[in-house]
Amino acid sequence: MCFDHDSEPPIAAGDRSITTHDLTMTARDGNQFMAFEAYDEERSRAAIVVLPDVRGLFQFYKDLAARFAQAGHDAIAIDYFGRTAGLGERSNDWDFWPHVHDTTIEGVRDDVSAAVNRVRAGNPDRPVFTVGFCFGGSNSWHQAANGLQLSGVVGFYGRPGRDDDGGVIGRVGGMTCPVLALMGGDDPSIPQEAIDEFEEALNDAGVTNEVVVYPGAPHSFFDRKYEDFARESTDAWSRVLAFVEVNS
Repeated sequence: MCFDHDSEPPIAAGDRSITTHDLTMTARDGNQFMAFEAYDEERSRAAIVVLPDVRGLFQFYKDLAARFAQAGHDAIAIDYFGRTAGLGERSNDWDFWPHVHDTTIEGVRDDVSAAVNRVRAGNPDRPVFTVGFCFGGSNSWHQAANGLQLSGVVGFYGRPGRDDDGGVIGRVGGMTCPVLALMGGDDPSIPQEAIDEFEEALNDAGVTNEVVVYPGAPHSFFDRKYEDFARESTDAWSRVLAFVEVNS
């Protein structure tokens, strides 16, 4: 897993007054899944769909959705595992790996699509971005090729060439929006060669992209417990907000 159970996003809460709540959503295949929404009554121009790590919808990602909303971008964080684990709160030590292995590109796409449709309700042209972490990082990049008319996709330390999800690199030719990748330079699970291959594939396909590697930063550096990487986390957050602003 990417984060400790009591981790918090390594960024300060903003001043914007927001509303938050849990909800149950339904994908087009009938799957029901958990989500968490954070927004202002005066809806923001752009919206964010947050894609969690392997644990699914945990408190860290609810807090992150709230941070986005406080920073000026309404957000919704989703769970991946409605099809296999059902609804309801899960313990910190729940056995998530079997459910991770049972996810599919199509299932994640349908759940993300439901979230996109929700934040675009009444405004079909609203700019929407996905932002994901680890398992969610590669899932976020995948959405650029899923026909969702996104304005951009952001992935923190996702695996570009994971075999179990078909590999993001193999789908760059179908990507239709800009890509931002934020990677740790000291992440043994994602070597520099894999990052370089991803960036080269994006460039060859003509996909607008920014690939940032933070030297010495580990996997899951975007975590308040990694005080040594506060500067990298602050920079990454600034880059995400700038990416949203430029592409909205």
